[in-house]
Amino acid sequence: MSTFGNILWLLLGGIVLSVLYFISSLILMITIIGIPFGLQTMKIARLALLPFGRDVSFKPNEPGCLSIFMNILWVCFGGAYIAVLHLVLGIIFAITIVGIPFATQHFKLMKIALVPFGQEITIA
Repeated sequence: MSTFGNILWLLLGGIVLSVLYFISSLILMITIIGIPFGLQTMKIARLALLPFGRDVSFKPNEPGCLSIFMNILWVCFGGAYIAVLHLVLGIIFAITIVGIPFATQHFKLMKIALVPFGQEITIA
């Protein structure tokens, strides 16, 4: 199911979403201060490329203080908008029965787009 879901995801806009995340990652990495944020956006781009069969979870041994501070900066400077966008897209897809698998993937992307520092993508 995950292979078929990933193929449909790519054909129905997943490639565009991933490329947009990748471009924004490159833009963020222009400055030294933006490199950690660009790396997190690159993590989201990889998940947006093939989301079926992957899961998002917190790293168990991540030092807390720096990742909390970076997540606060992320949310203040755009992460909340990205998460709301994925929430709205997930709700739109959840209206139909056929779109429910895509809605769950947008909710997964919303989870990592809200607080990306300290999270890892694992293969389920």
